[in-house]
Amino acid sequence: MQAYGNVGSDPVKKLSKTTGKPYWELRLCESQRGVDSEPTWYSVRVMRDVDLKLAKGDFVKVTGKLKADFYLSREGKPTGTLLILAFEAAKIAKPVAASAESASA
Repeated sequence: MQAYGNVGSDPVKKLSKTTGKPYWELRLCESQRGVDSEPTWYSVRVMRDVDLKLAKGDFVKVTGKLKADFYLSREGKPTGTLLILAFEAAKIAKPVAASAESASA
């Protein structure tokens, strides 16, 4: 799976409780103007020990496996989040809108 969007929180380095290996965690907001009225939010875990050099607001491409992560909220209600177990997260240039391209030509 690939997702394109803006980093919603600065990446945080964490350690796996089961393996002890480091990984990075961040939130990603994917929105498609004119297609979806509501953005889709993902939790992203990048399973690498390399500094991602990403910050909140960066436009990124994330590649990995999508997983639905279900748990009980503090109130005891079942809830969930979309989780991407990523092997790649890279900052990319934001695409230029078609109307802006034709105006500059």
